[in-house]
Amino acid sequence: MEIKRVVTDAVNETIVMKVVQMDYKGQVAKRINEKMPLATVKGFRKGAVPKDLVAKQYGKPIKIEEVNKVVNLALERYIQTERLNLLGTPLLKTNDSFSWDSEELEFEYEIGLAPNFELNLEASNNITKYTIIADEKMIDTQVNRIQKQFGNAVPQDIITENAEITGTFVNEANAINAKSTFTLDIFKEKLTADKFIGKKVGDVVTINTKGLFDDDHKLMDVLKVQHDAVHGLEVDVDFTIETINEIELAALDQELFDKLFGAAKIASLEELKAKIKEDAEAQFELQASETLIRDVQEALIENTKFDLPEAFLKKWLQTAGEKNLTEAEANTEYFRSEKGLRYQMIEGKAMAQNDIKVTFEDLKFYTAKMIRQQMAQFGQPNPTAEEVEGIVARILSNQEEVKKMSQEVVKEKMLQLFVEKANPTAKEVTYDEFVIAMYGE
Repeated sequence: MEIKRVVTDAVNETIVMKVVQMDYKGQVAKRINEKMPLATVKGFRKGAVPKDLVAKQYGKPIKIEEVNKVVNLALERYIQTERLNLLGTPLLKTNDSFSWDSEELEFEYEIGLAPNFELNLEASNNITKYTIIADEKMIDTQVNRIQKQFGNAVPQDIITENAEITGTFVNEANAINAKSTFTLDIFKEKLTADKFIGKKVGDVVTINTKGLFDDDHKLMDVLKVQHDAVHGLEVDVDFTIETINEIELAALDQELFDKLFGAAKIASLEELKAKIKEDAEAQFELQASETLIRDVQEALIENTKFDLPEAFLKKWLQTAGEKNLTEAEANTEYFRSEKGLRYQMIEGKAMAQNDIKVTFEDLKFYTAKMIRQQMAQFGQPNPTAEEVEGIVARILSNQEEVKKMSQEVVKEKMLQLFVEKANPTAKEVTYDEFVIAMYGE
């Protein structure tokens, strides 16, 4: 068999394979001999059919099977021997003049190659590494929220300034149908709050969304409006009142502290505030890290230029999945996944250049850290080492979970590498300032 590569460009090639009779003749003859005792042809007893008639009846399908076996094995070995870094899998080119009756057969496979490119992690960038702090305003708000959460709800007949109201906002034309519980200080203008004063259960209050809150992003939380629609949204919404309560705030005493954190863990308001600050900033750190990872990925994709075998990949996508795609569907899928593919290649290059590997110890450490964080969120801040180790063992016995954990470890290592190499600008902000930086005013 003769195999060669024909170069189209840096990321597109064709593998040409010429299969001659000696590559498959022996195996075809063996298969025909195996068929003879079982062959049935009219006019002959089973097992007594002449060999030439058996070959005529079964020879072509056997030849097709055996040639395909030879070609597939040779193609796989050739790719391994040549150390070809493929994107997708080889695609057999259509040849209208091809005939299985020929003794010499030629097959052409299109292949897409991973590009070679330079990666500079130390290139200048406009990335900010945020440290989000919990300021006094946020901490005081959280203390008040805790007091309300553990306080007593006292039903009221009418809405007063201190009432907690539950009901549903509706605007059918804009697909708004959101149940919400709030107090009147949520609104930016006192005139809006005044519309609710004196209302009863079952009453409907109509308000306009323009300037409703001091931050339009609150429309996302209260009215469940998508982010892209909040800025400048100016529609009327009808709020139907369902319940009215006034909340008697819980006392900031040892009984409340013990409910929150366990017996004798917190003993004063100052310690409560310190704990709230610690927990909030731990969550903010995760959020800031996710933002940094996203910004790093975008910057690396933008600044690292290389060609992909686009036309080949679009064609490959049409038959690569469980369901065949149309040309238009494959084009859409390609553009949806192109950035992810580019970053995957950049990530691989960065790991190779910096000898980054994921060890089993890395997986155990990361998984244990994740478990402790999750248990703390659900009120178990101090699990024993034995408890954590048992959960880690169960998680890492599942191959799908190992794959997910490996991806997270790689993400973490890449972030550490980028911070070290690229030195993004460090900035300390409050959570409100962080939201503005992410989404604008």
